[in-house]
Amino acid sequence: MLVWQRRRTTFTRIALHWGFAFLVFFMRAFIFVVAMLCGLPSFAANRCDLSESTRYADVGDVRLAYQSVGSEHDPALLLVMGLGGQLIHWPDEVVERLCQQGFRVVRFDNRDVGLSTWRKPAPSINLPYEVLRYRLGLSLGAPYHLRDMAGDALGLMDSLGVDAFHVLGASMGGMIAQHLADLAPQRVLSLTLVMTSSGAQGLPAPSDALVALLARREAGSREAALQQQADLLAALGSPSVHDDRALLLHQAEVAYDRAFNPEGVQRQLLAILAESSRVELLNRLTVPTLVVHGTADPLLPVMHGVHVAAHIKGAELKLIPGLAHRFQDAFKEPLLAAVLPHLAAHRGDLGLARL
Repeated sequence: MLVWQRRRTTFTRIALHWGFAFLVFFMRAFIFVVAMLCGLPSFAANRCDLSESTRYADVGDVRLAYQSVGSEHDPALLLVMGLGGQLIHWPDEVVERLCQQGFRVVRFDNRDVGLSTWRKPAPSINLPYEVLRYRLGLSLGAPYHLRDMAGDALGLMDSLGVDAFHVLGASMGGMIAQHLADLAPQRVLSLTLVMTSSGAQGLPAPSDALVALLARREAGSREAALQQQADLLAALGSPSVHDDRALLLHQAEVAYDRAFNPEGVQRQLLAILAESSRVELLNRLTVPTLVVHGTADPLLPVMHGVHVAAHIKGAELKLIPGLAHRFQDAFKEPLLAAVLPHLAAHRGDLGLARL
């Protein structure tokens, strides 16, 4: 009887000890969760630091300038910009919102623009001659192709040690993203294609005036270059939105002062012109895909987006009324409303999105 009482006393002490330990653990966990919830906005703000410095990665023949915003432990989202666009052309507010949803956002300068440079002498081209060959239906002597640029993006993610990631591409960046998903379908968790095209024959073409503005890169002075860029930005904007000329000039000034490389933009343009239809490529894709296009796009009219979505198995299409071919302030919220649910649905982890 005495032995039983001793055993019962020992058992009671053990139970009380572990019960108390569990209570302490529970209280600490509860306090931690409350603290996290109360401090979440400041935590997200610190994590999504847009002042992160520009870094560089050597990828093949080029050195790519990039910025990584967010925690390295979060799913990565690679942003791929369009013709002549630099990483700064992804609006900071958009990058911050994407990061606050729990993504590590990587934006970079494509080869031939921004702070990305060649590790060997840059190739030379004769654009007027190549454009003439294009109009005659002849093959072009492009020094590189969009698939090479997709290889750049893939090499960048390799250098960052990122195996699987999401991709969001705009305009030419969307074309590059198509190749990226085809090159490494096992690594692309989701694909978001904004204001882009399949490159198929027969789709509506932009006006000659807009093409002329896009190709006009020769400028005798900084002031002339800024005026040209402001003209182009205005032409790519939505007719439903009034553009402030001073704001356009400021945007042009920021980009010009960071980097100005008209020859590089011409080589990018030639890479687009040299591209054949990507319909067969699109038909191969099985990556979860969202296609977003504006109904007022003057460069790639809305049927370009419709055509892309029609050729990717299971792709979702979202059309935004009035959106043209620029990230204008009036359309940032509609764009985010279209993109964020798709990204959240395919995060690839069990983490909670940070609102």
